Amino acid sequence: MTDSLHALPEGSLSPDLLDDRMLLERALRTGGRIAMEAFCKSPVNWDKGGDNPVSEVDIAVDTVLRDHLLHARPGYGWLSEESVAHLSERARPRVWVVDPIDGTRAFLDGRPEFTISVALVEAGRPVLAQVFNPATGEFFEAAAGTGFRMNGAACRVASVADPMAARLLVSRRELQEKRWGPGLDGSAVIALGSIAYKLALVAAGRFDAAVSLRPKNDWDIAAADLMIAEAGGRMTDALGRDLVYARPDSTEHPSLIAANPALHAALMIRLGSDPAGTVAMAGVEPLD
Repeated sequence: MTDSLHALPEGSLSPDLLDDRMLLERALRTGGRIAMEAFCKSPVNWDKGGDNPVSEVDIAVDTVLRDHLLHARPGYGWLSEESVAHLSERARPRVWVVDPIDGTRAFLDGRPEFTISVALVEAGRPVLAQVFNPATGEFFEAAAGTGFRMNGAACRVASVADPMAARLLVSRRELQEKRWGPGLDGSAVIALGSIAYKLALVAAGRFDAAVSLRPKNDWDIAAADLMIAEAGGRMTDALGRDLVYARPDSTEHPSLIAANPALHAALMIRLGSDPAGTVAMAGVEPLD
């Protein structure tokens, strides 16, 4: 497994963010070891309601991350899928936004399509982000203004601009439901677990776009949002609105589209989100 400590250009990071980055990686790798000790071993699990599974491993990893991160940074806020935080924590200058196991269903099914996903959010936007798939050894990270890396190697989003030539990642449920109607007909649509993993793979250029027309929460997408941006892509909801995190009123976002800017614009038109083509007519060009 590649150790990505010191992989980002440290000179462009403030000393506090550099310390936060190293702290976060140690926490994620510790969480990854806990997850792999239980992977494919039928851990205790239950349904939180609405066909939303959780396991004892989600809780264990959440506890470890919280102990590591908040012990070292007691002044930071905390927003996690698996541990309740008081609303006042979201108002702190910096907030850890955490999904201890993103893709719990894949984890329980023994599919290596789950991740540990953490973002550090400041003024509603992620400034530091790491996503770790311990089953594959893929470690994705970004810090604002420093680019995006997978296992230490700099990556960019793919340059495909035509939806008909693109490979799009969706969830298995959405592939069954096909909520997008005919909007993605002709595109190669591929199901994969963990929305954070899907988005990280798009940032790495291994797939062209990720689409979801189902609601997502801050902890699902905040880390990968920064990765898409730092890899030269664009990620919004399906109406083209930028995403804001750690809001006082809600953690939910109605949908998302992530791709390079040209493909993002084309997908909005195909999905009917921008029927007049105003985004495409704004002069968006494919990436080199």
